[in-house]
Amino acid sequence: MHKAFYPIILSGGSGTRLWPLSRAALPKQLLPLLSERTLFQETVSRVTSLPDTAPPLVICNDEHRFMIAEQLRALQIQPSAIFLEPVGRNTAPAVAIAALEVFSREPEGMMLVLPADHLIRDQAAFHRAVLQATRLAEKGLLVTFGIVARTPETGYGYIRKGEALTDVDGSYRVQAFVEKPDLATAQSYLDSGEYYWNSGMFLFRAKDFLAELRQYRPEILTACEAAVTAAKSDLDFIRLDPITFAACPSESVDYAVMEHTKKAAVVPADIGWNDIGAWDALWEVGSKDAAGNVTRGDVLLEGAGNNLVRAESRLVVALGVDDLVIVETADAVLVAHKSRVQDVKKVVDKLKTDKRCEHLYHSRVHRPWGWYEGIDAGDRFQVKRIMVKPDEKLSLQMHHHRAEHWIVVSGTAKVVRGEDEIMLSENQSTYIPLGSKHRLENPGKIPLHLIEVQSGAYLGEDDIVRYEDVYKRN
Repeated sequence: MHKAFYPIILSGGSGTRLWPLSRAALPKQLLPLLSERTLFQETVSRVTSLPDTAPPLVICNDEHRFMIAEQLRALQIQPSAIFLEPVGRNTAPAVAIAALEVFSREPEGMMLVLPADHLIRDQAAFHRAVLQATRLAEKGLLVTFGIVARTPETGYGYIRKGEALTDVDGSYRVQAFVEKPDLATAQSYLDSGEYYWNSGMFLFRAKDFLAELRQYRPEILTACEAAVTAAKSDLDFIRLDPITFAACPSESVDYAVMEHTKKAAVVPADIGWNDIGAWDALWEVGSKDAAGNVTRGDVLLEGAGNNLVRAESRLVVALGVDDLVIVETADAVLVAHKSRVQDVKKVVDKLKTDKRCEHLYHSRVHRPWGWYEGIDAGDRFQVKRIMVKPDEKLSLQMHHHRAEHWIVVSGTAKVVRGEDEIMLSENQSTYIPLGSKHRLENPGKIPLHLIEVQSGAYLGEDDIVRYEDVYKRN
């Protein structure tokens, strides 16, 4: 394999159809949906096991940067780079950013572009397809992976194969990209044997993609070049310039390049692929009991069949029901018929319209220093559990509208309060008056757990004035 081979991991999706588990602040690719690893970690592990592969290059949402970095650290992988998108602009600009970076490192460098949230069961077949695609990319072709279709799916786009490429067996020119069909059309595609599901995965040399982008969508390339030129390093991340990147057109790789280029090729891939687009997909790929149920967590079933039941924080009982999706989280429960799970997105849209927060955050909110979790709330008070990781610290901050009382449950806390600095251990506490400058730190070797009681006229998370922050947040 070409030694300058870069996996490009696109992690910008929101996964709204997997609500209430997937939220804007913790989307599906960062969740352990199918194993103990997250979909993002599974994607990275799958591609870094290829021979002679450079560390992955990740394009992600600014808000997810610390979770991405932490999940890479858990795999003991140091990425080539992590680019932060200030706003989402679809896949073409994201791939252009990656191509510019790869080309600057290695003019002949090759890119394997992968969404972070897909399932691939047959890793050996995936590796074979990548090696086959590499031979085509070395000839200057832009290769996409066409998933061998077994059912007439209406939720996927399709690729129609053209003439066979005789120098690489089993590969084809792309004749056409086709939008999501109705059921009758999808069945005709399946019967013809000429169509594949469009996986959204690609392999090509950076220079070839940039040349085609320059020909067909020069305004995207110009905006991305400007965003990279004005980018700034921030800890382990590269922040794209927000003004120039926001001005970039929002288009997919297919729409911007692949539907126009004369160099498109497709490699058929029978790799056990699924994009985990909705809850019924998780039921399809899950391990089922004798009655066809897929369960995770503390679940009790009686006279129930063909259900997906997932319990995150308490016992869930399903009695005498069939073909349902039941997903329980600490602050929301979804009950839906499997045939209606595509409509979960409408629920999320309604939550946005109603200005609720359940589509944004779980009750446990992750931060670079650890997490906090709401326990109780009422008029002028709320109670939180807080966990601070060893050797991490919160920002030096102040609140205009609330006072705080901290009680250490386990671990050791180093507290700055005004001009004072104190150490607290288990069962000890301190009070932070309204308007007092303060900071919480864990100087120990084990996680710090504490209870925080807030009181005041306004208890929103935006009542924070930061004076100093090791994570460079505003």
